[in-house]
Amino acid sequence: MNTEKIILGIDPGTTIMGFGLIKVVNRKMSFLQLNELHLQKYDDPYIKLKLIFERTVELIDTWHPDEIAIEAPFFGKNVQSMLKLGRAQGVAMAAGLSREVPVTEYSPKKIKMAITGNGNASKEQVAGMLQSLLSLKSLPKNLDATDGLAAAVCHFYNSGKVEIGKNYSGWAAFVKQNPDKLNKQ
Repeated sequence: MNTEKIILGIDPGTTIMGFGLIKVVNRKMSFLQLNELHLQKYDDPYIKLKLIFERTVELIDTWHPDEIAIEAPFFGKNVQSMLKLGRAQGVAMAAGLSREVPVTEYSPKKIKMAITGNGNASKEQVAGMLQSLLSLKSLPKNLDATDGLAAAVCHFYNSGKVEIGKNYSGWAAFVKQNPDKLNKQ
């Protein structure tokens, strides 16, 4: 049976919202798109939230994703930053839910762990691994788009059944024992 789904990954932000889309066919993923919504030029925080909602709905109406994966705000010391990120995330989630697309939230650490095998990996390490996994020709200047794409790939890796009895000493061991999880175009 041929199963196919599209996953939209979102890295919410009030300065830049990164997003990426992957297509999954028979448990093999392929790259569709990654991009960013730039919001720096807008001073009004409510306009930014409106634009995040509208862009997310536009992505849903264009690509018809079956699922949305979104990066959760990380817990920092700056309460105002957390509040802004939480609002951006909530608006993106509301856009998905308004179109009846299931939304799953992942912590930044879980996303990094899923992509690189290291929950403390840098944005550059995550982007480099995505470039290799999805055969991306180039990476964007800002890495918010790859963070969104990473959320989608993390969701793909976490949506399968857990295999009991397999232990991996690291990312290389996982890749070696699971060549079917990688898609070489």
